[in-house]
Amino acid sequence: MTQFLLCYSKYLTILKRAASLDVMTPPLPLGPRSSEPQALHAHALEDLRFVRETMQRASSFTAVPGRGGVAMGVTALCAAAVASRQPTVEAWLATWLLEAVLALSIGVVAMRQKARAVNVPLLDGAGRKFVLSLCPPLASGALLSVALYRGELARLLPGTWLLLYGAGIVTAGAFSVKIVPVMGLCFMLAGALALLAPADTGDWFMAGGFGGLQVLFGILIARRHGG
Repeated sequence: MTQFLLCYSKYLTILKRAASLDVMTPPLPLGPRSSEPQALHAHALEDLRFVRETMQRASSFTAVPGRGGVAMGVTALCAAAVASRQPTVEAWLATWLLEAVLALSIGVVAMRQKARAVNVPLLDGAGRKFVLSLCPPLASGALLSVALYRGELARLLPGTWLLLYGAGIVTAGAFSVKIVPVMGLCFMLAGALALLAPADTGDWFMAGGFGGLQVLFGILIARRHGG
């Protein structure tokens, strides 16, 4: 009986040691996991790329109308042909003022239509910044037009209009696609040349600027950015 108890106690001691070894022994690795960090890294890069592109689209006003710009340019070419035949300064000025109202109406309608098509808010975010940046130079041009007309300096109006319109496009273009501020710089250059050119070339510069440049960049915008 005593020998049995001794054998049984030794058996229990061996079992306890074996159990303690199993607990202390670290588990063997199940297999390589090197692909998991790479997959997570690639997924994170895709998420960052998506966020960056979304922020870029949100910070740029892409509803600048291309076809609408072409239509504005065509009406300006017609207005230049009509204005050049007017016998008085008042008739000449009235022709261009009517053209300004017509072109502005075309631009607003075309911009609203494109904004709806590309699902971009017109008076919120980048669209609001675009409009607010465009308005001050245009308002300044209207006030200067009155002052120049009263001072009998109507010959300076073509250059002034082109220069300030271009300045408005440049400042507003900071919130739009890259081609828009480039268009504004071209208008500013045309305006500077018109101010230095002889007075009887005003209609030619107006036709080349509000007509030719508007048509050219309208086609480029329509092809590269739609609408």
